[in-house]
Amino acid sequence: MTCREAESLVIPFIHDELDDDTAEAFLEHIDGCADCREELEIYYTVEAGIRQLDNDIGSSNIKGEMEEDLRESRQRLYSVRLLRGIRYAADTLTVLSVTVMLLLQLRFWWLG
Repeated sequence: MTCREAESLVIPFIHDELDDDTAEAFLEHIDGCADCREELEIYYTVEAGIRQLDNDIGSSNIKGEMEEDLRESRQRLYSVRLLRGIRYAADTLTVLSVTVMLLLQLRFWWLG
């Protein structure tokens, strides 16, 4: 992902509007690019400030909130990848089981 692409995804990321694959690529880029991470921090601070004004609440640790949101996003993406892997394994086992049952049934028909 280029810096230009990452910068265009900052606001959608903050609003949780990215699909899983795009969010994963965005997070990887943010982890490796200090400029884009700073861009995210700026926009996150502005968005959090507006949210706090609208809700009449205040927090002095906006950066901590951002880090927590990033951690939660990474955890959610990890869970999604894990579930995809489990589903793939279950699908593979199902296909193998059906294939073995079919082969056994064919064997019984030919011998029987």
